[in-house]
Amino acid sequence: MTAPAQVPSRLSIIATIVQKDFKAFTRDRLYLFLSILGLVAYVAIFWMLPNTVDETVTIGATGAGVQELLARATGEDEAAGLDVVAFDSRETLVTAVEEGDDDVALGLAFPDDFFASVAAGRPTTVTVVATAEVPAELRSAMESFVREAAFAIAGSPLPVEFQEEILGVDRVGNQVTLREQFRPLLAFLVLLIEMLSLAGLLASEMQSRTVTAVITTPARLSDFLTAKVVFGASLAFGQVVLLLLAIRSLDQQPVLLLTFLLLGSLMVTAFALVAGSYGKDFISVLFTSLIFLIPMMIPAFSLLFPGSASSWVQAIPTYGLVQGIVEVTSYGAGWADSLSNLGMVAGWTVVAFVFGLGTLRRKVHSL
Repeated sequence: MTAPAQVPSRLSIIATIVQKDFKAFTRDRLYLFLSILGLVAYVAIFWMLPNTVDETVTIGATGAGVQELLARATGEDEAAGLDVVAFDSRETLVTAVEEGDDDVALGLAFPDDFFASVAAGRPTTVTVVATAEVPAELRSAMESFVREAAFAIAGSPLPVEFQEEILGVDRVGNQVTLREQFRPLLAFLVLLIEMLSLAGLLASEMQSRTVTAVITTPARLSDFLTAKVVFGASLAFGQVVLLLLAIRSLDQQPVLLLTFLLLGSLMVTAFALVAGSYGKDFISVLFTSLIFLIPMMIPAFSLLFPGSASSWVQAIPTYGLVQGIVEVTSYGAGWADSLSNLGMVAGWTVVAFVFGLGTLRRKVHSL
């Protein structure tokens, strides 16, 4: 009597599918070439970026008689790398400083009666509006400049008062270089390339009906979906870890940083499931992926510009991931400091998986 065939375990079935996916990935010369080229190019770009901070800033000024201030500034402080821009109102000045328009990082909001008050010997108040990147020494220098201007007009010292308005997180004495700002962007670009790889693999399997052949074996649809998640996350996580090792970014809080990267790998894998479900070839996969890629890259690019991120940028799923990488690698943030970002990334990852797995499941059932 013949013994019944032993049914393989779920774990062995998933491992077999993952092994098949890795073989298919290595045989696809296009995606393999893009992965290797991207990794090498990003490492080269990182080490070519400047590792110094440019302390030259542009200041803005508003208030009646501001042209007199501009004449003084350009005449006395031009050699110090100081550029002054005039604004019509305090609101436009604050907006320019907050959003980095015209690279304005510091503003002087003069009251409309400043020069009249100074000439009459009356006390007056000037508001200094600055981003967190502006050193305290520069703000003090601007206050001294205003006092000297008042002294020149009145001919005697006057009690000019100042109030500071700091926009964003105060990073005085702890600024980051352009190289450090690019670190999360490069890490995220690696994740996105691997997202394209998984989406392309899924699209080809959908077109060739490989998935229907797989689930007619002892493998279930849940095994197929799990294997895709394991393959996609492993591929993305492995590539981004190699990148961070090459740019020496795992020195501080390595476990915390790897946790962020793992969650990020899972998130892009979930979106790859959606792109792969609707793609038919490389071009269609690329255009479908761009629907997710472009918005997801905005938080990473926003770090290259001064000022606080807008509320709509903070609502993008990848904002917590990018912010978490920056705070850990550039400012040495710990677990307690990163809980909010971790929670944000984990929550969006769950939402992405509900959407991605549901989309892929419906696509498989429709084949």
